[in-house]
Amino acid sequence: MPIIVNLDVEMAKKKISLNELSERVGITPANLSILKTGKAKAIRFNTLEAICRELNCQPGDILAWDEEEEDTSIHNK
Repeated sequence: MPIIVNLDVEMAKKKISLNELSERVGITPANLSILKTGKAKAIRFNTLEAICRELNCQPGDILAWDEEEEDTSIHNK
């Protein structure tokens, strides 16, 4: 997928664990882990807002677009 999730990088910069961030944001550790590993297909804006608030960062610090990445799921439909 051409969208790259850098949540793990931002979490490491702020020295915050997955469990601590999930508590602060109000989502389960399992759902946050899915997002962190780049396996999520979507994110709600209110979740993104809460993550940015807790990590004191911008959405662009967490999400990036890489035009070199090919999204094979589009080609397989």
